[in-house]
Amino acid sequence: MTDSRRPAGSLALQGKRALITGASKGIGADLASAFAAAGATLVITGRDGAALQAQSEQLSADYDLPVTPLTLDLAEPSAPEQLAEQAWATCGGLDVLLNNAGISYPERVENLTSARLDDVLNVNLRAPSLLAARIGTAMAKAGSGSIINMASAAGIRALEEHYVYCMTKAALLMATKVLALELGPAGVRANSICPTVTLTEMGQRVWLDHPDKAAPMLQRIPLRRFVFPREVSQTAVWLASDAASAINGAELPVDGGYLVT
Repeated sequence: MTDSRRPAGSLALQGKRALITGASKGIGADLASAFAAAGATLVITGRDGAALQAQSEQLSADYDLPVTPLTLDLAEPSAPEQLAEQAWATCGGLDVLLNNAGISYPERVENLTSARLDDVLNVNLRAPSLLAARIGTAMAKAGSGSIINMASAAGIRALEEHYVYCMTKAALLMATKVLALELGPAGVRANSICPTVTLTEMGQRVWLDHPDKAAPMLQRIPLRRFVFPREVSQTAVWLASDAASAINGAELPVDGGYLVT
C-alpha cells in the first residue's frame, strides 16, 4: 500500500535542463551552484563573461555535468528572444526557466530619469516576460515545464527609494499568475519567489556594513535576521523539482516573516 503521507516526487533535478539568468554573481551564482548540485544540466547567462566562464568550468568539474555560459545583456531589445532560441537549441529543450536577472537604482522618486526607468523596466520586466512567453510556449508544446520568476517582497510591500524596482516586481508577480493560468493546462507551472534583503556580497555591504540602516529593517522581520542566498536557492530547487508538482501560480515569501508584519 502506498503511504499517502509521503511527499510525491523528489528534490533531485537529474535529467532536467535549466536556464538561469543573472547567474554571474549574487543570488544567481548561488542558484547555479544549487541547481548543479541537484543534478540539472545548465545554461547560465549574465553580462560578466569571465565570471560566467569560470563558474561554468568549476561547476562542470565539481558535478560532472554540462554547464553552458552565454554572455549577453538582457537590456538589449533583441537579447531575450535570442536567448530563448539559443538556450532551447543548446539543451535540445528546457525543463526549467529561472528568471533571476534584475537591477535596481535606489533613489527617491524626484531623482528618477527616463534612462534609468527604461533600464530597470527592460531587465526586470520586459526580459523575463519575453523569455517566459517564448520558452513557456515551447514547454507547453512539449507538455511540461517550470517557470520560476525571482520577484521580491518589494513587489508586495512598498519600499522607499525603490519606486521602479517595486513597480517591476509587482508586475512580474501578476505576469507569473497569468502564465500559470494560461500554460497550466499544458503542464507548465509558473511561480514566483519573493525574498527580502538577501546577504549576497552586495547585500552585506549595503546592509551589514551600515547597522543604522539595517536595524529598523531587522525589527520588521520576525526572525530578526536577513536571508542567506542558499535559502532562496533551495526554494527554487524545490519549485523546479517534482516535489512541487502541484504548485502553480504561487508567490512564495522567503523573508523570515517580513510580509506578515
